[in-house]
Amino acid sequence: MSKGTLFDKVWDLHTVSTLPSGQTQLFIGLHLIHEVTSPQAFAMLKERGLSVLFPERTVATVDHIVPTENQARPFGDSLAEEMMQALEQSCQTHGIRFCNIGSGDQGIVHVIAPEQGLTQPGMTIACGDSHTSTHGAFGAIAFGIGTSQVRDVLASQTLALAKLKVRKVEVNGTLPPGVYAKDVILHIIRKLGVKGGVGYAYEFAGSTFAAMTMEERMTVCNMAIEGGARCGYINPDQTTFDYLQGRDFAPKAADWDQAVAWWQSIASNADAEYDDGVVFAAADIEPTVTWGITPGQGIGISEVVPALESLAEDERPVAEEAYRYMALDPNTPIQGTKVDVCFIGSCTNGRMSDLREAAKIAQGRQVAAGIKAFVVPGSERVKKAAEAEGLHEIFLAAGFEWREAGCSMCLAMNPDKLQGNQISASSSNRNFKGRQGSSSGRTLLMSPAMVAAAAIAGAVTDVRQLV
Repeated sequence: MSKGTLFDKVWDLHTVSTLPSGQTQLFIGLHLIHEVTSPQAFAMLKERGLSVLFPERTVATVDHIVPTENQARPFGDSLAEEMMQALEQSCQTHGIRFCNIGSGDQGIVHVIAPEQGLTQPGMTIACGDSHTSTHGAFGAIAFGIGTSQVRDVLASQTLALAKLKVRKVEVNGTLPPGVYAKDVILHIIRKLGVKGGVGYAYEFAGSTFAAMTMEERMTVCNMAIEGGARCGYINPDQTTFDYLQGRDFAPKAADWDQAVAWWQSIASNADAEYDDGVVFAAADIEPTVTWGITPGQGIGISEVVPALESLAEDERPVAEEAYRYMALDPNTPIQGTKVDVCFIGSCTNGRMSDLREAAKIAQGRQVAAGIKAFVVPGSERVKKAAEAEGLHEIFLAAGFEWREAGCSMCLAMNPDKLQGNQISASSSNRNFKGRQGSSSGRTLLMSPAMVAAAAIAGAVTDVRQLV
């Protein structure tokens, strides 16, 4: 087993006990909740006559079901309105801080916690959402959990978990222009597989990640779960500290220096032992697009849809299914594939740096005729900051729609949905069948800049030609 890694240190520091099952009872430092997985959990507490043990360690927001065009209450979707009211009432009953629409703090749960300084190195973090791994960018150990586990954390502030193995995923070198953090993680998932990380935590290391901003690191860790890893993290460094300093919930004054010293101490030791390790070169990564129905079915923009015989035998049944569903033929270039909808946003790519890169591509250009293109900021703070820079004006002038904060078409639990068999160029994180609101809708994952390029061209295109 691993030894001396950040994962080992944080796990050991938060271990309450070892359960008869052999699992660890792990203390959770920060619990993030939203309107989809929490109502049932609060109902379970009520049935058992339980209260929230540490309400000050839970923070709530709304993101999945909120409309991004018209957010007037009551919502047009009665179920969405019911979920909103349930969360509002639960937060009021239990004294939980709630980042509601219009508060200035609302947004996608994995965007608001980092931007407010709630996410910090050395924490254990849980949320009823798969992409909680995002917070590992800060050197936290962050888990997505199910509804019954949301109940457990509310009631006990602990989780029963089996300890993971640790794989060191190293990428070295400078990313070429037009290649982004999204391309890096899609490349890693392509190479290691969507099940390659099962049973593991991924420690992302190497000069490529060291050079990334915090927002780029969050993109990478966000999709660790898509490679099967329960969590992914990057050791905290000066980039981490610079990002956190001065944020709402970050330590202040003398506490800051003490916190930084401790954060530095929890980084993986130079002689840390890992259960496994892989190494990639940044120079081998080009703008990457998914062609199939899993995030692992990705190829470089210059490549063709893979032929069945080129794939491992265990990958062929899913590939055949993907050919049929996506209506793409083997050995055909992915570049030039026509798209109908272009979506920029999500907890993967809805932050300021994502919008800036997309705006660079959109500036002075026009969305192709017949293309629906829209931009959804990851939070109210991101929206305000983007508007202060005039990014919204660039997008609007180019023919994009500019929306309110929310999860939007990433999972389409709101009015933003594909229609029929439309093809979406999407900066989100999953391309499963029906993921974006239509049982026959098709999703191509790519970076925000690549989405903007697709919107301009009306088809998948190489953003490097526009950079």
